Parts: sequence; C-alpha cells; structure tokens
Amino acid sequence: MEEKPAEQKELSLWETLQVLFGASKGFWLVNMVNFGDGIAYFGILTLLTRFLGQDIGMADTSTGLMVSVFTGFVTFFMFGGGFVSDRLGVRRALTLCLGLLLGSRILLCFAPSFGAGGAVIAVLALIVMSFGEGVIQPALYAGVKEYTDSRTATMSYGILYAIMNLGIVAENFISPYVRTDTVFLSLGSTQIHGLGKGIGGVFWMCTGITALMLMVHVFFFTAKVEQTDRMVKDAPKGDAPEKPFLERMKELPFLDPRFMFFIFILLPVRTLFAHQFLTMPDYVFRAFPEAVSARYEWIAGLNPLIIVVFVPLIAAMTRKVNVVTMMIVGTTISALTTFLLVPGPNLTALLAYVILFSFGEAVWSSRFLEYVAGIAPAGRVGAYMGLAGIPWFLAKFTTGLYSGRMIEVFVPKTGVHDTSTLWLIYACVACITPIGLVLARKWLINRPECKPA
Repeated sequence: MEEKPAEQKELSLWETLQVLFGASKGFWLVNMVNFGDGIAYFGILTLLTRFLGQDIGMADTSTGLMVSVFTGFVTFFMFGGGFVSDRLGVRRALTLCLGLLLGSRILLCFAPSFGAGGAVIAVLALIVMSFGEGVIQPALYAGVKEYTDSRTATMSYGILYAIMNLGIVAENFISPYVRTDTVFLSLGSTQIHGLGKGIGGVFWMCTGITALMLMVHVFFFTAKVEQTDRMVKDAPKGDAPEKPFLERMKELPFLDPRFMFFIFILLPVRTLFAHQFLTMPDYVFRAFPEAVSARYEWIAGLNPLIIVVFVPLIAAMTRKVNVVTMMIVGTTISALTTFLLVPGPNLTALLAYVILFSFGEAVWSSRFLEYVAGIAPAGRVGAYMGLAGIPWFLAKFTTGLYSGRMIEVFVPKTGVHDTSTLWLIYACVACITPIGLVLARKWLINRPECKPA
C-alpha cells in the first residue's frame, strides 16, 4: 500500500478540527458504525453478568468465567481479525461483522426461552458475537487511518475513541428506562416511569440498533465511497513480489522489546477496566441500596461521558507531548483513584472513583491507539492492532478466572461483605503499571517513533 501524497505542514488546532469535520464521507460512516456498536456492545456487556445469572441461571463463578471468556475471545479474534480486515478492506469487513453481530444478538435474546438449554444457546451466541467484535475493532482503527491523513492522527483517534464512548453514554441513559419500571424522570407533578422490560428488553434494543446499523452501512457505505474517499491506494501489482508468509510475520514487532514491554506493562492497570463489567455490577447491586442499583447504568455512564468530553480536548492539548509521558500520567491516575473504594461502600466515593478513573483513561487511551497505528505500515494497521490487543486479551481472560470467586468471598449474595479488602488488592495490582512505566521511561522513549517532549 502507498499513501497518497499529503501536505505535511503542521496544522494548528483550529485547522486540524476544520480538516476533520470536513473529512471524507468514509471517515464518518466508519464512526457511524463505531457509535452504534458502542451502544449495542456495551449495552449487552454492562448487564451480561446479571443476564447470565438472573435470566439464564448461572452461578457467580460461572458468570464471571463466561463473561471473561467472551471478552477474551473478542480480543483473541482481534489477532486474526486484523488480517481479515486488511484482506477484505474496511467496508466489506464491517458488512461481515455487522451481519454476524445481528444474528448472534438475536440468538442471545432468545436464549432464556430455551429453558435448561439456554446456557448452551447463550454460549454459542457469545462465541459468534465475539468473532464479529474481534474483526470490527481493527477494521474501525484501519478505517480511521485510511480515511484521514497523518496531520490529524492524534485528533482522529481521539474522536474515534470519543464517539465510541458517546454511544456508551446514550446506552447508559436509555438502559434504565427500558430495564426498570421505577421513576425515570420527574417533571413537576408529572412522573415518567420506565418500561420495565428487564435486561432482555435492553438486549432487544441493542439488537434493533445493530439491524439499523447494518442497513445504513450497506446503503450508504458503497464501493464508490470506498474508492474515492480512501487516503491510501493499492500499490500496482508487479511493483514488488509478495513476500512469503513467514517473512511477513517477521516484520511484525514481536521481536521489538520496547514495543512488547510497552503493551504488556499495561496488563495490571487494564485489569481495572475488566473489573468495570466483571466486578462493579455485582458490587453495586449487593453493597448499595436499591435506589443506587436501579440507576447503575447512569453511574457507569459517567465513564463514557467523561471520555467523550475529555479525550478530544486532552488529545488536542497534548499533541506534542511524548506518548510514554501521557501513559504514565494516565495510568497513575486510574490506579491511585481505586484506593477511594477501600474505606467501604459510599456513594460519594463511588462517584469520585468513576469520575477520576475515567479522567485517567482519557489521558492515555487514545494515545495508545495512535502509537500502535503510527508505527504500522499502510494496509497493516489491523494486524498491528491485533497484536497490541494481546495484553487486553490476557487482562479480560485472566481477570474473569478469579473475579467471580472474589465476589463470592468478599461480596456474597448473603452474609458479611468485605469490600475494602477486595478493592485494596485490585488497586495494588494496578499500581504495577505506572511504576513499571516510570522505571522504564528512558528506555522506552529511545526509539524513532517515540521522541521525548
């Protein structure tokens, strides 16, 4: 693949915004899928442990393990999914994924109606869904690179991450209205009650959004848009012989010690992200009164709301700041704020934790995507993103191996709760990441792609 020649003059913040908001139709169609999948995927993931336990009848340990396997498979399929995305192209890869996601979500919604066999149906649906999600993520990253230029890299990945979280904000606002029949809004003497459709109703809503996404994508993201809007073009055949598979594999950064350390040192702090859907739902539902748990999605929704606001702002203000520096600052904030939960269940502390943890995520999340995409050759972003997802795969998979048991021990359905020990352990584990980054900072920045600021 060869990039189209582009003006390399550095743009001001205002010029960068002008370029992005005047970007190609392809860029915004990619982000349409990004937005819709943010609603559907996280709408299901947020309540999946509760769905498997309450509607399917699985035990705590089994639900934690199943959700962990599902999210782990999502990242596992990203490895091969990156190559699928590069091979099919962004448009066709998104079409394939949306079709698989629609079918699997319909199957998941019907799983409780199968009685004792519902668990098997749910597992099958989640496996298919994990493949669809595993391919769609690198396809979205590749889409950003293909439909923007190098001058706007930092902001374009910030917008990608923010739009995904905007979808999560929308889902977290609507979900309690669909799920519960409690008072949703009070307007003077008028009270608006929720629909009371339960978790199954939320999942059907997510399925409907997936169907709408597929229709819009097929109708608007045409082959003509793909041909005219891409910022990269295929190299003419015959310019160079295609390299053997083993030689192409050697070109991946497996043997780059700095890159491998950089992505793996994030594993401890990434366990906190896994706990947001493996541990936090049962923690809130069991340790807090019903008035809090009935609006759990609103609390969880603070995270994507903060991401939507701060990721683009921070990305714009720190465009020239070294990536490693931003990673240190962000992971330190995310890890240290977890200690706010150690004293025990307290709504103010919980809200403060969610807000500060989310701000830390906003500092480093999109810069990580930029770092990986920046070192990837054109046409191979999907493969590189798949490789960079290894630590996230390990974090989600390994966290689920013990999260259910930890909940049974420290936050059981009945009996004495010891949430302080639970969060103290998780906070100490997360602190390994910023400490490791600080100790290795000089070594990490000693590379062409990562110049110190």
